[in-house]
Amino acid sequence: MMGQTPSGPLAGIRIVDMSSVVLGPFATLILADLGADVIKVEPPERGDTMRYAGASPTGDLGPIYTALNRNKRAIKLDGKTPEGKAALTALLKDADVFFHNVRLAGMSRMGFDYEAVRAIRPDIVYVHCAGFGAGGPYADRQAYDDLIQGASGFAALNAMRSGGDPEYAPSLVADKTVGLFATYATLAALFHRERTGEGQFVQVPMFEAFTFFNMVENLYGETFLPGNGRLAYTRSINANRKPYKTKDGYIGLVPYSDMQWAQFFEMGGRRDVFEDPRFSSYEARTEHITELYAIIGEVACQKTTDEWLDLLGRANIPAMKYNTMEEVLEDPHLSEVGFFSERTHPQAGPYRRMKHPVEFSKTPASIRIDPPCHGADTESVLASLGLD
Repeated sequence: MMGQTPSGPLAGIRIVDMSSVVLGPFATLILADLGADVIKVEPPERGDTMRYAGASPTGDLGPIYTALNRNKRAIKLDGKTPEGKAALTALLKDADVFFHNVRLAGMSRMGFDYEAVRAIRPDIVYVHCAGFGAGGPYADRQAYDDLIQGASGFAALNAMRSGGDPEYAPSLVADKTVGLFATYATLAALFHRERTGEGQFVQVPMFEAFTFFNMVENLYGETFLPGNGRLAYTRSINANRKPYKTKDGYIGLVPYSDMQWAQFFEMGGRRDVFEDPRFSSYEARTEHITELYAIIGEVACQKTTDEWLDLLGRANIPAMKYNTMEEVLEDPHLSEVGFFSERTHPQAGPYRRMKHPVEFSKTPASIRIDPPCHGADTESVLASLGLD
């Protein structure tokens, strides 16, 4: 279902998107919200596998697919057939970006590697989301979220914190994080083209990007050489870093400055804690974070969540109520800003959508098209190219 004309900063940019699952579709979702015309190319048999992850009213609009693929037009196309190759070639002639997560060897066999696509559209921005960067021993391997969480050291953080087994985060955090890398990479390449007229090949390797993300704070004691062997930021992996139990629930609280720590412990009747040299400065608190977090836990359980939020709010000490997943749907702030709202899909009926979170004063993001059923726009897109 087509809505208003794109108003975002990428209005007028056309992206041919052959990505699937989560990483690539998350990146092109953001680009589509910002006004780009994203044409999602899927194989004719079943399409993107995320269409079938979870129940849906239509059978091909799974909940994850629905969250990732609004503002896109979907076509069925087999790039291995002469007809499919002709259609994809016609699409690429008018495209600004070709975005995919197909392994390069496969794209080369199809005849759509960078050099071939550049011959079709010389200033194309060709974005390849790879598992691993070219030149390394893993270059030809497949990559998925679990594999990258494990290989990057991210899953090891849980073992360092608990002393038990490594664990994956209960979120597709590697896919979504690297999707953001792919988003900024596409925007940067488009900016370069705007300045110079040059397109380029851009590779976003999942392993390297997520290791970069993980190690920003966790390289820690191995930053300066020779290192001291203390990998992982002490605060990140501390077992006591978690929502604190109150009299009637849980709360997140983060006193930060010396004054805030002093105020917090005074509110909790433990003024002596801040007078302890282990906790009286930022450096000392970092060194003794385990003991500090344990004391916070002892203090937090003395009052209810609302009592703490009132006291901490008046003192301007950062704190937030802990929400269950269900409570997030009714959070008063998210409700006030219209983050969740109901929309009616022409085939699937009512569904909950999330607002694009970034505000642009001149070129606002918008939601114009409902997530498409498999091949919903094949006829109209091919007809616009003069093809059957």
